[in-house]
Amino acid sequence: MIPEYCRALEENEISEHCFDLIFAFDEIVALGYRENVNLAQIRTFTEMDSHEEKVFRAVRETQEREAKAEMRRKAKELQQARRDAERQGKKAPGFGGFGSSAVSGGSTAAMITETIIETEKTKVAPAPARPSGPSKALKLGAKGKEVDNFVDKLKSEGETIMSSNAGKRTSEAAKVLTPPINIESVHMKIEEKITLTCGRDGGLQNMELHGMIMLRISDDKFGRIRLHVENEDKKGVQLQTHPNVDKKLFTAESLIGLKNPEKSFPVNSDVGVLKWRLQTTEESFIPLTINCWPSESGNGCDVNIEYELQEENLELNDVVITIPLPSGVGAPVIGEIDGEYRHDSRRNTLEWCLPVIDAKNKSGSLEFSIAGQPNDFFPVQVSFISKKNYCNIQVTRVTQVDGSSPVRFSTETTFLVDKYEIL
Repeated sequence: MIPEYCRALEENEISEHCFDLIFAFDEIVALGYRENVNLAQIRTFTEMDSHEEKVFRAVRETQEREAKAEMRRKAKELQQARRDAERQGKKAPGFGGFGSSAVSGGSTAAMITETIIETEKTKVAPAPARPSGPSKALKLGAKGKEVDNFVDKLKSEGETIMSSNAGKRTSEAAKVLTPPINIESVHMKIEEKITLTCGRDGGLQNMELHGMIMLRISDDKFGRIRLHVENEDKKGVQLQTHPNVDKKLFTAESLIGLKNPEKSFPVNSDVGVLKWRLQTTEESFIPLTINCWPSESGNGCDVNIEYELQEENLELNDVVITIPLPSGVGAPVIGEIDGEYRHDSRRNTLEWCLPVIDAKNKSGSLEFSIAGQPNDFFPVQVSFISKKNYCNIQVTRVTQVDGSSPVRFSTETTFLVDKYEIL
């Protein structure tokens, strides 16, 4: 039972999953006697949630939405009344309902109403209400989503939620790198995404990489500029400029500027000015090679898996190598490991977590044993983020169209994984 919830028989692991263990043992022992249940039934019993609770939450969310809508309507009425009073030269009406202590100052009313409206504008739109209709009294397998919703509501109410991030796989929403501290009036985002599929016995089936430079100008006095691009790529990427960019100027001098130099780039909007694409089956282009070697033994399989960074100029962060495991065989027995690991008993996966892979830490290995067949440990999936792009394409300078005077700029580079798997 304990290995299903804890990856090791250690005190910190038991403490972290104490409630899961209590609920699971509660299904095993009833009135001092052991119940005749298996692990699958225990998992089913502990993941059930009630239809009544979901109805209650839906009603509460509806009431909250109605209250917010009423608040916005009242704020608009107060603001409109203040504007009408200002046009007529009268004193702005006060906030009624508080007796003699009601606030009546026009400036105070303006501040409060504008604060309410501005706050509502900046809030993220709430998730749409779940459709009503006939449903079963109990639904299985929905615990994770309900828990996430509950945690999000606690956070919105100001509660501090502590969670353990050790060995946790980087989610899609967390694959955004922290932007630079000082974002200049001319800011560029250089983003690349890679899709890669390899065979378990070697050989690159397909590798496709897409990159783009996004330009954002926040001050209209820097609208008429040119970007000096330095392209040191030797892998044969295909470049394509925006239709409004002067293609001849880019081909001849590696400058990104508008066809009509008298026009300006849009202000306060992200504009894609240059994109590139690389598609290859050349194995030497693989940034991070993964070699998974499961071999059958008397008790199951001994799995050896290793990684090697081929592009030594890259620095990969938050690397997670996910190996599928057979279901119902318990936790793997870890032999040697570089980095950390996490066993997800619900998804039947072993996540090998490495904070950084770079030229100083370009290779590593993991060994574990578990019951199963060699085919049970594929496909292996990889995820990472990086602040260095794969194709060596950078913006080195930004200058004004008139006079070629230099312009301060900031750059944000991101290299992400769209799909990276070994079949």
